[in-house]
Amino acid sequence: MTPEDVKGYIDNLKNKFKDLEIKLSDPNIYSNQKESRDVTREHQRLAKLFAKYDRWVEVLNELSENRQMHSEEQDEELLEMISLDIEELNKEAISLEKSVRVAIVPPDPNDDKNIIVEIRPAAGGDEAGIFAGDMYRLYSKYAEIANWKLETLEYTGNDVGGLKGVMFSINGDDVYSKMKYESGVHRVQRIPTTESGGRVHTSTVTVSVLPEAEEVEMDIRTEDLRIDTFRASGPGGQCVNTTDSAVRITHLPTGTTAVSQQEKSQHKNKDFAMRILRARILEKQQAEEAAKQAAAKQSQVGTGDRSERIRTYNYPQNRITDHRFGLNSHDLPKIMEGEFSSFLEDIALIDSEKKLEALNKEDK
Repeated sequence: MTPEDVKGYIDNLKNKFKDLEIKLSDPNIYSNQKESRDVTREHQRLAKLFAKYDRWVEVLNELSENRQMHSEEQDEELLEMISLDIEELNKEAISLEKSVRVAIVPPDPNDDKNIIVEIRPAAGGDEAGIFAGDMYRLYSKYAEIANWKLETLEYTGNDVGGLKGVMFSINGDDVYSKMKYESGVHRVQRIPTTESGGRVHTSTVTVSVLPEAEEVEMDIRTEDLRIDTFRASGPGGQCVNTTDSAVRITHLPTGTTAVSQQEKSQHKNKDFAMRILRARILEKQQAEEAAKQAAAKQSQVGTGDRSERIRTYNYPQNRITDHRFGLNSHDLPKIMEGEFSSFLEDIALIDSEKKLEALNKEDK
């Protein structure tokens, strides 16, 4: 793809950008908090896209000039310097092209939201619980590398060093846009530490990534909630607290439930449970809306449904495979240490290209 291929999209978006600037100049927009926030975010997104596009064009022009100089230069020292410049500019051009190709696709309305992630062991017994712990560690390290803030909302360990379940939030820039591809069933193939015979086992865990709902997005009435308190328990059901600090909140109109017993403070657990509850209600609302537009969604790769097997982590072959996008990587140890951004960027690029193809078909 060249800048010329993208120019038509950029020109159309610049017209939209002008409309957004007109809206932002109208003082009346600030009386509607949600609208002003949405317009401001879209304005900022497009401004970043235009800056990347302009820099991409600039870098390609510099590359062309450097290649021309390289073909004409005779001095060995200058040739080496020009070659180094070409190498650096080429890396930047590739990175910018990827960013622009992803950014020209209309964003998911949740892309700039923070998230709540839930990991549960599925098939595979103790080994599934151990792998669930490995996935929690992977996301924790990735969040640290990305300078995101991770907060554990609910954690239940098991007796073999793994976990029965964990829920945590991640706050930061564009968190959902990066992590939304993680929802689904993750399969691991390896020799478990609990296996004495050296046989490769297959186990699975489920991952759910929920965009975290902001209070202004959702009007949840106090009278629609039932709040129960009880004593927190640890692995095996033993009591770990002598007060009723654990909290269960039920949203009566939808039957949605959220529980937190992570903290000793009932107030803190109630706050955690409400955040989980809002995210689950938002997910349910958006799933219902998506079902209404199912025909339009057929072009997308992968549903993000937590029942869909999305990825396999094959330890004997040092390979990670994403089944939705036909993507393979042989850097499994690095990825499990949180060096995950390149893999997710490749997924986002493939997804964006498919969405762009769908938009082109709609235009025709």
